[in-house]
Amino acid sequence: MKRIYFGTDGVRGPYGGPVINEIFAMRLGIAAARVLAPKGGRVLIGRDTRASGESLLNAIAAGLAKGGVTPVSLGVVPTPAVAAALLHEKAAFGVMITASHNPASDNGIKFFGANGMKLNDADEFAIEQALPAEEPIATAAIETLAGLDVYLNKVRRLLPARALAGWKVVLDAANGATCGTSPLILRELGADVTLIGGSPDGANINANVGSEHPAQLAARVREIGARIGIAHDGDGDRCILCDERGDVLDGDEILTILALHALKQRSLAVDTLVVTVQSNLGVDGAVQAAGGRVVRTAVGDRYVLEGMLRERATLGGESSGHVICSEISPTGDGLVAALKVIEVMLATGRPLSELRQVLKKFPQGSRNLKVREKRDLAILPTFSAAIVALEKELGTQGRVLVRYSGTEAKLRLLVEGATDAIVQDGLERLETAARRDLEVL
Repeated sequence: MKRIYFGTDGVRGPYGGPVINEIFAMRLGIAAARVLAPKGGRVLIGRDTRASGESLLNAIAAGLAKGGVTPVSLGVVPTPAVAAALLHEKAAFGVMITASHNPASDNGIKFFGANGMKLNDADEFAIEQALPAEEPIATAAIETLAGLDVYLNKVRRLLPARALAGWKVVLDAANGATCGTSPLILRELGADVTLIGGSPDGANINANVGSEHPAQLAARVREIGARIGIAHDGDGDRCILCDERGDVLDGDEILTILALHALKQRSLAVDTLVVTVQSNLGVDGAVQAAGGRVVRTAVGDRYVLEGMLRERATLGGESSGHVICSEISPTGDGLVAALKVIEVMLATGRPLSELRQVLKKFPQGSRNLKVREKRDLAILPTFSAAIVALEKELGTQGRVLVRYSGTEAKLRLLVEGATDAIVQDGLERLETAARRDLEVL
């Protein structure tokens, strides 16, 4: 069941390229309608702040209409707002037009089932198989729906009124889809919010701001003496935090804080946290020491959610900052993740710099190699041998993770080990071997 266009998080690529363009978006809309809603219905469409988003929305709406469903635009909304609106409106399925943390020159298309969850591999494969032949671009009438009300009302209930009165908070909205949501909620809760990345112009989404670029966030937290810093990505389904000292916390630290607090309160469903193979081995040690267990899945928040459903767990996520609290939302939600950590801070009276100490990370390093072609790793002799040799040396005191990016032409290398020196040596050896078998750009 090899998919051609779908990666780990929808279809993504440079806008105007062979995949992310108006004609392909229309074809994708036709196929999705025929596969996911053969009896018709309403389909909700959201987008982030990229300049290409509106044109792609119109194109996919035209395809949806050709496929026999009614397209409904939610406007600019965070990804979790699409899931919330889907469940409230009982729509046939949903679409989010975004390239997440990627630059403005990229865009992408994610699909959600009627249950608010991202599609599984089989559904994505079926859509690819149903793609019609290329045809001229069309237009369609598009209904509109206020896409934020249901989402905001749900998030408002997570903390008591004015719970953040007296708090200084720095928020980086990445010039993306959370510019109108996260600052609103934090200010309603009483926080004094300093906003970074809050002026989208269609071309500046994720440009040196957001969860991939936390340096400005950290500096501002230190400058004004904030209690916490919060950074989202372009579509708002990720969260990276910064403690009061200006030190950055990734998704592994966020998940460990939430899991250990829930274990202590006896509220972690089936005592289980679900993470991906990308997460640091220290997460397993911390959760197991507290009486819980960790289940690992393939990389991708949809695989995390599938694992959560199998295990009947309600907390899971990725080191990248996708955090899923499924009792609140069936998809990653950067604002929910931040508020849940703040809830722990309020309950314990402890600053984030102390709470983060629950996770003792294994030294870890990673490299991303841009490649000409994603060749099957199993048939690369030098590289495969290097992986086997390194894994044997590391034993139980480390690990190797090698995979291609699901959204870019990149080979991702990750090594964990007992010391930084071991990690860096392992990365050097893997990169050298990869360059012998692959054309690295």
